[in-house]
Amino acid sequence: MCGIVGYIGNKEATPILVEGLRKLEYRGYDSAGVAVLKEGKLQVIKAEGKLSFLESKLLGKNPTGNIGIGHTRWATHGRPSDENSHPHTSCSEDFAVVHNGIIENYMELKEWLEEQGHIFSSETDTEVVAHMVEHYYKGNLEEAVKMTLDKIHGSYALGVICKNEPDKLIAARKDSPLVIGIGEGENFIASDIPAILSHTRKCYLINDGEVCVLTPETIKITTISGEIVNKEVFNVSWDAEAAEKGGYEHFMLKEIHEQPVAFRKALSGRIAENRVKFEDFHLPLETINKWKKVYIVACGTAYHAGLVGKGIFENLLRIPVEVDIASEFRYRRPLVDEETLVIVISQSGETADTLAALREAKNKGASVLAITNVVGSSIAREADFVVFIWAGPEIAVASTKAYTTMLVAEYLLALYLGQLKGVVSEAEAKVIIDALHSLPEAAIRVLNEVDRYKEIAEEFKEKHDAFFIGRGFDWAVALEGSLKLKEISYIHAEAYAAGELKHGTLALITKETPVIALCVQKNTYDKTLSNIKEVKARDAEVLAIAIEGDTEVGKYVDDVLYIPDIYNFVAPILTVIPLQLISYYAAKARGCNVDQPRNLAKSVTVE
Repeated sequence: MCGIVGYIGNKEATPILVEGLRKLEYRGYDSAGVAVLKEGKLQVIKAEGKLSFLESKLLGKNPTGNIGIGHTRWATHGRPSDENSHPHTSCSEDFAVVHNGIIENYMELKEWLEEQGHIFSSETDTEVVAHMVEHYYKGNLEEAVKMTLDKIHGSYALGVICKNEPDKLIAARKDSPLVIGIGEGENFIASDIPAILSHTRKCYLINDGEVCVLTPETIKITTISGEIVNKEVFNVSWDAEAAEKGGYEHFMLKEIHEQPVAFRKALSGRIAENRVKFEDFHLPLETINKWKKVYIVACGTAYHAGLVGKGIFENLLRIPVEVDIASEFRYRRPLVDEETLVIVISQSGETADTLAALREAKNKGASVLAITNVVGSSIAREADFVVFIWAGPEIAVASTKAYTTMLVAEYLLALYLGQLKGVVSEAEAKVIIDALHSLPEAAIRVLNEVDRYKEIAEEFKEKHDAFFIGRGFDWAVALEGSLKLKEISYIHAEAYAAGELKHGTLALITKETPVIALCVQKNTYDKTLSNIKEVKARDAEVLAIAIEGDTEVGKYVDDVLYIPDIYNFVAPILTVIPLQLISYYAAKARGCNVDQPRNLAKSVTVE
């Protein structure tokens, strides 16, 4: 979602801010802006639209100075516009603020401030913060910010500068990600590490309720009440080049092709003598045995991963599993308690609805285990246990390698729990582990067939609708395939459990609407073939996804894409890759912005 960058040091701030914002474009945004301070003058330049529009404005005005803040905004309060873009300033224009999150009581505060004579120039909740800081300022910016934080309710990552204190940059966090970059004679703030990685690998990961005061030489971190916080330096180990396209036309295509490597990393160091282990934690058997039920809670693609996880955990652990959409979870009084394991899944580890669900589960006494990609993220820090998927930076808004490595993590976790409980035999574990180890080579074989996917995608180029069908694991994967197609190609797509077709969906089947049928799961294969015959009888064009060696399905469909013959229980990890490729090449053929589809954001940090 929104991106924040801040700089204080001895260099020109503007190029550093713009470079940082460029690194955060993957988060999704509709406007951008910077505020730079020099010689007692606060220079604010902002623009609706892409970062290039802001850069055009900067060429004409060229703000200079050694301290500044920058922002990319994804609209929540107020439409995208120059006026609603960040940074926001106070009446006197002595203060500038950038903000990620939502100020829930902003209308109440705005009315009060207007009674005090403050005049607002935007529709945003963020502008309230600038006016509040101005109201409380008595010569000490840090104290004014802390007094403001006492009054506001909601979520925030904040960057604040003041023309009267040109050697100070204030940052604060509650429920929105924030990191501090540690330099030599310079320091940084950012909402995500890629924004500052070209300048430093040393960071502080800021927690909720912490306020940071940066000068070029020092960093002070306290609680809102003033208690000093001592933090360990977090050293970033991944390479800045990992966030570049690496020769691929789009980040999404690069990340699809990174999946074999991601599988190896996700498995690395976690299997010894056909037993799964996690270095980050060890669960006592008594803890595992007390769990009578599992909840999997997530959003979007991670929710689809959870649907596959339901089948994995129920099959291996033989305990009931529910999968819930995070935005619904805490509003329906979920039946979780001390005997419940809640698994939350989030690529970024900052998904607001999932974080709220995590906290609700913990308040009810449940144990919470997180599956996430980002070390140091809010969800990783607040969960009782964490399984990192080790997918590496995922820049494209549409998730690919994170989804498949989430599935790998679920298989590993289920094996780990099952082996400790003694409900997974050595023979069964070996078969699953061998299949997991075969994934990288099998995925490479799928990826080597890109010309076939380009051909198939051309057939979708002029389509307006599509259906995906499957049963069991195939249905769960169909939901993810449907999401990928519609979110990046803008083709309306729906996924159905194939057996549901006769209960109404067949009314929508015509020869103009292609059907993608997943025929990978062997235990439902014959039933899926029957459903394919039903749609073919209504003149639908059918593309099947099947296992190599299947000579039957081709008799009933118009085309078939094959995946390598892998142990059927872990096949969902491979099954989705053809759907990712079809979606990518269909979007490319239609001229869509693949990496940044309209109206979407990578990390959704507001509820």
